[in-house]
Amino acid sequence: MRLVHLLTAALFALACAHPAAAQQRPLVTEDPETVGAGRILVEAGLDYARDQVYPVSGLTGNLWRMPTIGASIGVSSIAEVQIDGGFYDRLSVTGREAAPLSPELDVTGDRTHDVEDIVVGMKIRLVAETPGRPAFGMRFATRLPSASNESGLGTDTTDFSASLLAGKTVESVRLVGNLGFAILADPTRGDRQNDVLTFGASVARALTNRAEFVGELNGRVSTRSGDPFPGTESRGLLKAGGRYTRGPVRLDAAIFFGLTSFDPSVGFTGGFTYVIDAFTLP
Repeated sequence: MRLVHLLTAALFALACAHPAAAQQRPLVTEDPETVGAGRILVEAGLDYARDQVYPVSGLTGNLWRMPTIGASIGVSSIAEVQIDGGFYDRLSVTGREAAPLSPELDVTGDRTHDVEDIVVGMKIRLVAETPGRPAFGMRFATRLPSASNESGLGTDTTDFSASLLAGKTVESVRLVGNLGFAILADPTRGDRQNDVLTFGASVARALTNRAEFVGELNGRVSTRSGDPFPGTESRGLLKAGGRYTRGPVRLDAAIFFGLTSFDPSVGFTGGFTYVIDAFTLP
């Protein structure tokens, strides 16, 4: 019944949608520009990652995430609330190793599945872009432990992140950069954390009025001396793809490559984006 309601809402969104105005999928580097007052950006897609590693549970495999869902709600002209997650993650297990939480696993075959962790965030544009200056913003986000450690896909921890955002358009090119930190809890103990440096850099180059090339480097670096806690290791992804806008629909697709031994070796993502004029602020 919950899925029926969501599909009904998506169909309604399609009827009321307008072209997406700011950069979104397939990039995860956050643009300082917000969706706009009274508007709701809805995006959905699917991801495939080969050789995905879960160091907390000891599982390795090929991961499908379908669908991934996101919504950004413009609560003012300079601020938006973000909610991201997914209904179904399925891992085809190709390897198992001893890990801190492997005794907690309830996985008997060569497949396991769970929901995606929910991320709730707030983005605020601090300074608007001018011809001689980039736009600047801030984003704060909390990741909630929706996925369980019994499935091997979750850590049952709550994490917090904050980032400084910058963006500048130069002719037909949009450049965006993020720099911040994240507080990642140790999934094996409740009294320790790893503070990691987060980063992101993206480019979007218009090829025609409808098509554009996009690419990014996004990840995090552990700042802990010695070995990081399982699940808090340094990570990085290099992504390249494109977007195509036709009427109210923006379609996207990209491939990505992992930069560390904990990242997937290769993968792809595809999806779509709508922006809805949903309500009027007083």
